[in-house]
Amino acid sequence: MPDRDKIEVLLRQRKVLADFGDVALQSEDMDAVLHEACRLVGEALGTGRAKVLEIEKGGESLLVRAGVGWAPEVVGHVRLPMDEHSSETYAIRRGKPVISQDITREDRFEVPAFMKEAGVVSLVNVPVFRPGRQAYGLLQVDDTQPRDFDQDHIEFLRTYATILGPVIDRLLKLEELRASEERFRAFVTASNDVVYRISPDWREMRDLRGRGFLADLSHAGRDWQEHFVHSEDREMVQAAIKDMTGNEDLVELEHRVRHPGGIAWVLSRAAAIRDAEGQIIEWLGAARDVTDRRAAEAALRESEERFRTIVETATDYAIFTTDPDGRIQLWPPGAQRIFGWTAEEAVGQAMEMTYTPEDRAAGVPENERREAREKGHAPNVRFHMRKDGSRVFIEGVARPLTARDGTVTGFVKVGQDVTERRATEEALRESEARFRQFGEASSDVLWIRECESLAYEYLSPAFETLYGLSREEALRGNHVLRWMELIHPDDRDRVLDLLRRVRKGENATETYRIIRPIDGQTRWVRNTDFPLWGKDGHVQRIGGLSHDATGEVESRERLELLVTELQHRTRNLIGVVNSIANQTMAHTGPTEAFREEFGHRLAALSRVQGLLSRAQQEPITLRALLTLELQALGAKEGERVRIDGPWVRIRPTNVQTLALVVHELATNARKYGALSEGGGRLSVTWYLRSGDEGQRVFIDWREDDLSPTDEGPSAAERGGGYGRLLIERALPYSLGATTTYELGRTELRCTIDLPLARGSRKPGTSHDQ
Repeated sequence: MPDRDKIEVLLRQRKVLADFGDVALQSEDMDAVLHEACRLVGEALGTGRAKVLEIEKGGESLLVRAGVGWAPEVVGHVRLPMDEHSSETYAIRRGKPVISQDITREDRFEVPAFMKEAGVVSLVNVPVFRPGRQAYGLLQVDDTQPRDFDQDHIEFLRTYATILGPVIDRLLKLEELRASEERFRAFVTASNDVVYRISPDWREMRDLRGRGFLADLSHAGRDWQEHFVHSEDREMVQAAIKDMTGNEDLVELEHRVRHPGGIAWVLSRAAAIRDAEGQIIEWLGAARDVTDRRAAEAALRESEERFRTIVETATDYAIFTTDPDGRIQLWPPGAQRIFGWTAEEAVGQAMEMTYTPEDRAAGVPENERREAREKGHAPNVRFHMRKDGSRVFIEGVARPLTARDGTVTGFVKVGQDVTERRATEEALRESEARFRQFGEASSDVLWIRECESLAYEYLSPAFETLYGLSREEALRGNHVLRWMELIHPDDRDRVLDLLRRVRKGENATETYRIIRPIDGQTRWVRNTDFPLWGKDGHVQRIGGLSHDATGEVESRERLELLVTELQHRTRNLIGVVNSIANQTMAHTGPTEAFREEFGHRLAALSRVQGLLSRAQQEPITLRALLTLELQALGAKEGERVRIDGPWVRIRPTNVQTLALVVHELATNARKYGALSEGGGRLSVTWYLRSGDEGQRVFIDWREDDLSPTDEGPSAAERGGGYGRLLIERALPYSLGATTTYELGRTELRCTIDLPLARGSRKPGTSHDQ
């Protein structure tokens, strides 16, 4: 290169250095400074393309921090691994520049892909170091043409990097300082303490960020002691300031202050700020309101005389004291009762004897004392040991006992035996877990409501299947109105009445319809509600089971329809049988007596079918069966007829046989006995009793005051026949009954001892006296 050209290049490079110096001195923006550095060096070397790569935290990668001549997606985004095979890593770790005049012939290093894509052909870079030889990164100049970078270029770039390093160091420290200032400002803003600055001689308060009771003291200035310090503590504060030697970096004072609301105690701590020569230029401090703590300490001191009386009489608590090393000093009756050691055995022993071996090995007692010293209290909820080796669960706290100078003189520990309560709570948790598991698995809906608001507190998953509404929706919002909207309008009053009854303490069951919003389908729900009582004896919650009874209701309706149809057809069939019998007898010449008795018996069966047809709506009772047959013969309760006994339900399978027996007894009574024109009295009574195989009913049919006549049938004639066969053979065989039939000249008595439980017992014995 001609000398003139070299001189021009040298002058241009010097101008670049001067221009960059001006920029570095005027700007405090790191990105702006690095961008200008890249622009100037690119112009100086005539490439228009340069970049600064910064070593990221951890030292594993390089970030393209700044650059010119590069696409926007490169600067601030592209990262290069610090690979041994890259020229960038080599230059930084060896501290030497790297020149590559043509990367197509480069076999020493791997060139990053983004540089190849940008058309870079040649490059030169130099490492950038902060003061103290601390590597910051790399300054790299790139060209899209083969370039013969020479030693002059290297020297210029090294000079440029030497200037750039301290500039970067200054800007980084400035960033750190700003961040530190922001953290300090945030701390001051968030702190409940009052932060202040004060002169080296403590005469002038230069700044005060007051809060609460100190908010009006920001004008204190040189008069801060007059405005701030309580008159009775002012001399103490001034003496403490005077006694400072000048070598202390931390000052702590606790004193009273005056404020518009009264008197308060503050704890003030101040740290010295020194200049480069070590001289204090000011103090930075914080004042904290410790009025509550001081009041608590005063109250604690005042209660010391009452403490012993309390611990001596508190038998439900283990309250004892120890020395600073944890040796027991006071062991009152409560501690003796809970732990089992007498005062003579415990005093002087280490409190560790009350801890389990596992906690002793883990250093729990020592940690507890340390925490109590540092924090003023140490909560303790754990198993402890009794004298007999059994374990007791104690809930308590340890607190330090301090002298007036703040020295810890020992500890007081207060603990309550909650072993039984804990076991109860654990059992309750297990019970709740079992209940929840049962509820989650049940196909019926389990639910719990709050008594007054009727708000759901628990719903099992089956709720969503039955009601077609999510549990979340039912448990939030105006859930009561939402639930009532699901109930069929005709059934809402009955459901509300059900809830009112349960609120009063009743157990109640109701079946009602709902209309599911998910598909508009009507479902039958059988709800069983019951009260959940509180300790005060009042209903606090309502529990319940909701069962989808749709299938049962539909099956019952179909069954009722089938039974009604069956009974109707049976009665028609009886009529057909009666007609056939009449027509047959008309041709064969039967007696009129046969026709009459046969017709009466068929009529009795027809009446029974009427009872059975209503069995699904109303139970068939013994009284109803007796009344039906007697009324069919024109007999009603009165002077001559007495019917008396408790409510007894007759199973439908027993009704027909028993009805035929009653028909035969009543028919004979009308012809020959108490219901005949001859007169007499009929008494039908019954009562319930317990047998070996369950409950039974004892029926007593008695006819008294009969008037015998020579024209009537003999006793043998009246006592025989179809009716007696039914009583003495059919009843014992088919129903497991025990019967008697006693016939006298003026009286008749028939007894039937009938089982009510399901199934047949072994036939009983009939007695005839």
